[in-house]
Amino acid sequence: MDKIKIINGSYKIRGKDVDLAGMVFPLVEGFKWGTKGSYVTVDGTAVAGFPDRNIKIMVPDEDSYEKVDASTKVTKREETDEETVERLRERFEMLEDMTRATKKGDVRSMIVSGPPGVGKSFGVEKVLGKHDLIATLGDKPPKYEVVKGAMSAIGLYCKLYNFADKDNVLVFDDCDSVLLDDLSLNILKAALDSKKTRRIHWNTDSFKLRNEGVPDSFEFKGGAIFITNIKFDNVKSKKLRDHLEALESRCHYIDLTIDTEREKMLRIKQITSDGMLDEYALGEGVVDDIVDFVDINKKRLRELSLRTVLKVADLAKAFPDRWEAMAENTVMRRG
Repeated sequence: MDKIKIINGSYKIRGKDVDLAGMVFPLVEGFKWGTKGSYVTVDGTAVAGFPDRNIKIMVPDEDSYEKVDASTKVTKREETDEETVERLRERFEMLEDMTRATKKGDVRSMIVSGPPGVGKSFGVEKVLGKHDLIATLGDKPPKYEVVKGAMSAIGLYCKLYNFADKDNVLVFDDCDSVLLDDLSLNILKAALDSKKTRRIHWNTDSFKLRNEGVPDSFEFKGGAIFITNIKFDNVKSKKLRDHLEALESRCHYIDLTIDTEREKMLRIKQITSDGMLDEYALGEGVVDDIVDFVDINKKRLRELSLRTVLKVADLAKAFPDRWEAMAENTVMRRG
């Protein structure tokens, strides 16, 4: 692939035009005119800090970039802390928007992937909980349920039947057993098919189905959300990869892009500054002290996550004079 160096061009990052003069990108397509002006198309995936897709760099004319030797290295650009925080905020806002779309039925299903303890479940449950408040006040059955832990294929079939109506949503939170079992996966494939009518069948005799009054076939009109720590792109097992690809082809896939220690720490700072610990009513400066404690000791923590921050906040509330010593012995690995 040819490479170009930008002489005069810009790209909008987090709503701001960024000057790209001197940066080197793999060229995808040469100079063109569009509705917003002239541009050149490059591979943003190759350069850190840019979207993982082809992007249009706005340039005034064909002399605004030049081809360079194929051996020239592409530019390395690191995101600023502010850009990373804004990127993560946008991803979680996108997660909430997609949850609303799943609830409305505009989106049938989605997969949410990210490390443990960064707020994946919270964003989904917050949206669904608000929608379900009316049903709760009206003494009606809930229209969503969070499923955790192991689940058999027949248990999955029954659960889908109970939430088969339109605007019902099942959330599978770290319930990865349904992804590993062939029969469960086939049931999910039928439930999430792209066809207009999604009909699920159970073709063997079952006392459980008879006992619970569940038919041997039904139409599923609800939605499904899978929350997992599995990063699909990194799976090595061929069997698991094949299973995940079958599911991914039927679902929207959101990777929350929190992969590094730095990104986890910035996420923690963002959420605490947004008021995650307000309900603890800790003394002045204690929240900052908790965040500093986590940041300073992040390499020795048992888990760098929002859950750890809440654990330390619990200690600060219960033991205001010695919470750091308590935290050292409960959330940190021994040196």
